Amino acid sequence: AAAMAGAALSRVPDVQIDADGVFKYVLLRVRGVGAPAKDVVRGHGWAEYHADLFERTAEELARHGLSCECLGGGRLAHRPEERKIHVYGYSVGFGRADHAVTTEKLKAEYPDYEITWADEGY
Repeated sequence: AAAMAGAALSRVPDVQIDADGVFKYVLLRVRGVGAPAKDVVRGHGWAEYHADLFERTAEELARHGLSCECLGGGRLAHRPEERKIHVYGYSVGFGRADHAVTTEKLKAEYPDYEITWADEGY
């Protein structure tokens, strides 16, 4: 089970965000049975609430035998024409994500971007 969970976990993208715009995001810790956990970033403009992102992601992961918990949320301002992403704000329901962790995940996914973060702002 641990090997299967590890394989399923390795197929979960670290980052899934919209290609452009300002939108809510959540930082999630994904777990498989007997496998180490990993943190992932999900951010989409369709989400009215941070919980929408969490619930949809949790449903997708459950189909692969994985679970997740929400470590917090915030907002992303993704400006592809400037190659910039700014991470800020917080989730009323889940609290503020560790934007430093989110920033590292984004830097790995977008190595040629300037990625900044701030605790202030909503």
